Amino acid sequence: MSDDAHQEVPISRRHVICGGGASVFTALIASLLGGSRPVRAEAISGSVPEVDALAVRVVTDSYQFAVAPSRTAGNVEIQHFGWGIGGDKPPGRTLISEFGLSMHVESRRGGQTRNVLVDFGFTPEALVNNTELLGINPAVLDALVLSHGHYDHFGGLVGFLHRHKGKLKPKLPLYVGGDDCFCSREWTAPPAHGNFGVLDRKALKEANLTVTYAEGPSLVADHGFTTGQIGLQGFEKVLSPTAMKVGVSHGVGCYADKLPEDERSKTVVPDQFRHEIATGFNLTGRGLVVLTSCSHRGVVNAIKQAQAASGIKKVHAVIGGFHLAPYKEDYVQETVAALKEIDVDYVIPLHCTGEPFYEMAKAQMPGKLVRSYTGTRLVFGA
Repeated sequence: MSDDAHQEVPISRRHVICGGGASVFTALIASLLGGSRPVRAEAISGSVPEVDALAVRVVTDSYQFAVAPSRTAGNVEIQHFGWGIGGDKPPGRTLISEFGLSMHVESRRGGQTRNVLVDFGFTPEALVNNTELLGINPAVLDALVLSHGHYDHFGGLVGFLHRHKGKLKPKLPLYVGGDDCFCSREWTAPPAHGNFGVLDRKALKEANLTVTYAEGPSLVADHGFTTGQIGLQGFEKVLSPTAMKVGVSHGVGCYADKLPEDERSKTVVPDQFRHEIATGFNLTGRGLVVLTSCSHRGVVNAIKQAQAASGIKKVHAVIGGFHLAPYKEDYVQETVAALKEIDVDYVIPLHCTGEPFYEMAKAQMPGKLVRSYTGTRLVFGA
């Protein structure tokens, strides 16, 4: 990992464009090696792609409201999932909600369609159950994105890979924001301390995935992009609920030499989420749709990183966890004010955002706030 990957500032368009050649060369070498080692993502060279239509499905979130009516808000169709029934078939199973997050994105550009799964929830039982009920075919997935190394975002992945062994596309890329995504973690915040798991590198290799490092802004499946690592600026700060264990044991963990120099000799370090990434799409005529996932480094910082990576100021929608539940009311209010200033068309809070934000946003920008649940499909038109 280069020293640039650890800078606490957003990445400029100049850095984005100049990195393209090296990234393509690295990807070529990796393909010659049969994808046997991690590769660098293809950096953005020039403008980010435009897509004609975009649908974001919430595969897993904290809860479902099965009888919520679908509706349209402006140019966005909000399609809620009801029961797992059809025709004369009685109820058998229904969607599983849990404290975790997974989103499926289907994009269309001309006659091309791309499918991306962003994060994987807390358990494979929920991810497998929900993708099947929602009709998400693993064989058509073009990319996987892991926003950061927390169990409630990667916990379902390995079981999902086992369930669909042989069905996924060969060398399917899994985008991560840095090697510290693979650190073993301890939960150090309330309500209880303990082992918070580790993503199994060996299982990813056995599943024939291509682990793809996207420390900088990078293309995803030709249609979307990752922001690269999210810089810290402005009022937003990290309240870290976890600590990272430095080192690799029995093939799992993170490599010390990939961490900042002042952390390499330590055993345990506070988790600063340097590796956290968001995912973006440029919707023709509308602007950016940004999937923040968890926003440990700030939802506003994630948006600004997407703007810097793409060169596009207009933000049509921000979707995901905003990680505001642990913060005090004045901090949440500052976030609402910043989103109003950015003038996001649609704000769609999920997962770890917390009810105080929802109540404030409902009062202060009611026409922009959209409620979503496990199973909800948000269809954005150009």
